[in-house]
Amino acid sequence: MKKESNLKKLLGYAGNYKYLTIASWVLSAFSAFVALLPFVYIWKVIKEVLEVAPNYAEAQNLAYNGWMAVLSAVAAILIYVMALLCSHLAAFRVQANIRMKAMHHIVTLPVGFMDSVGSGKIRKIVYESSAATETYLAHQLPDKANALATPVGLLILLMVFDWRLGLLSLLPIAAAFIIMSVMTGKRMAEKMKEYNDALAQMSNEAVEYVRGISVVKTFGQSVFSFKRFKESIDNYEKWVIAYTKDLRLPMMVYTTLVNGVFAVLIAAALVMTSDGVTNEFLLNLMYYIIITPIITLTLTKIMYASENKLIVADAMSRIDSILERKPLPETKNPRHPENNSVELDRVSFCYKEGDKNALDQVSIKIHAGEHVAFVGPSGGGKTTLASVVARFWDVNSGSVKIGGVDVRDIPKEELMNMVSFVFQDSKLLKTSILENVRIARPDASREEVLEALRDAQCGDILDKLPEGVDTVVGAKGIYLSGGEQQRIAIARVMLKNTPILILDEATAFADPDNEAKVQAAFRMLAKGKTVLMIAHRLSTVTGMDRIVVIKDGKIADSGTHEQLKEKDGLYAEMWKQYNKAAKWKVGVVND
Repeated sequence: MKKESNLKKLLGYAGNYKYLTIASWVLSAFSAFVALLPFVYIWKVIKEVLEVAPNYAEAQNLAYNGWMAVLSAVAAILIYVMALLCSHLAAFRVQANIRMKAMHHIVTLPVGFMDSVGSGKIRKIVYESSAATETYLAHQLPDKANALATPVGLLILLMVFDWRLGLLSLLPIAAAFIIMSVMTGKRMAEKMKEYNDALAQMSNEAVEYVRGISVVKTFGQSVFSFKRFKESIDNYEKWVIAYTKDLRLPMMVYTTLVNGVFAVLIAAALVMTSDGVTNEFLLNLMYYIIITPIITLTLTKIMYASENKLIVADAMSRIDSILERKPLPETKNPRHPENNSVELDRVSFCYKEGDKNALDQVSIKIHAGEHVAFVGPSGGGKTTLASVVARFWDVNSGSVKIGGVDVRDIPKEELMNMVSFVFQDSKLLKTSILENVRIARPDASREEVLEALRDAQCGDILDKLPEGVDTVVGAKGIYLSGGEQQRIAIARVMLKNTPILILDEATAFADPDNEAKVQAAFRMLAKGKTVLMIAHRLSTVTGMDRIVVIKDGKIADSGTHEQLKEKDGLYAEMWKQYNKAAKWKVGVVND
């Protein structure tokens, strides 16, 4: 099956506006022909001046030819502006449609997709890649049509007056065109992909660095503590320098050739006029020296259009990499959970880029209303286990059931209304506190939102804000600490009021005062709900109904805090180390 071209894809996004795109090409090409007319009239002016010299008063058509040159130049500009108006209208529509389609598709993808790709990379793909298509359609394609039409007219003009000078002026241009073809060929396409990969990686790592800057400042670390971010910058630097050096010589030769046409003409003129100079030859030589810079401009436009074509090809490839991602399949025979119990039956799961299972034959039954904590070494599979319960991913084998029904058989909306997830680093939108909470249930009244905020221990936050619950977060210097943001996020979950609650390191970034309030909010939130808590601070899980120890994607042990503490196992060792760390004191040195 023949692959659809990128231009055809772009015109597909344009809808009926594609006719404006085609009109822009026609108008731009026509403007190229009109733009050559001033040079014809200039040639007539020079011809008449040479014919009547030195009796310039005998010239009859200088004013006419001069005004015709001006009018044809103005007409060419106006036609080209009309072409750009058409192309911009279509380009903006294409850009908007690409962004809308990409964003509509992204919201259908599993939540785990955002974590695996990275928000910085997705933002770059959606916004910068679509912006590249706008530049291509609005400017590069009309310019390319103009640049391709110009040589046709030039060939006619170059051959009409003196075919020898015409051919000589084309020789350096032909050599420059060959060099340009080499620079913008298949190798350039590969290099363009490497360039955008390096940019995307740097953008993604930059976002992650900014998110973690509070931790860097808290512990007095430098930028080098974010090794991946620095490595991405270093890799980008090495790539750009190496690539620039690689293209240095061919670019120097290309620039010299396209700008040296007049030198070839002058050298040829010296040879061709060794027996004397005629007025006709001098006229033609002057004309060719005046008109050949257009060839330079035309080739430059073609080169940039070719380069931008590669940029657009890479941009469309990245957009397609999102659109080709498949949403989690929806069941054709929906079933409804009987209660809010959770069961994993021989569940195995491996991330796409992983080399081993993040979960390996995990089986566990959590009864309705039971509060279960998951602890264990970092990377052991705790978050992955919680993610498959909320169906951020589909398991590779086994089954995840809620209320006795496989989550793959539960309608998506119903599943979302059954499970809430509180992340360790909750994000607030740049809108009011009221709307940030109401996003969980858009039809909630103001009173219901305020009640959720009170239950989430957010009273002190609202009291200090200038406009209370209507204060816009992130505007006019209004920012909240990590613990305060977490309490607002808990208010969201309270407003949603789902029967199953998953808490993933929800107090990780909270200071002692905020942690106490977050814990109080959790106690209020957890009443009558099935709770799955992931925690590193073991003091937060001692009162749970059951503690499950996860290591290397498997369940290492389970039981109550007292039971596990008495065993000679991983939890007992973790508890010992936790208490040892908790007893550390910061010493004060007296002078």
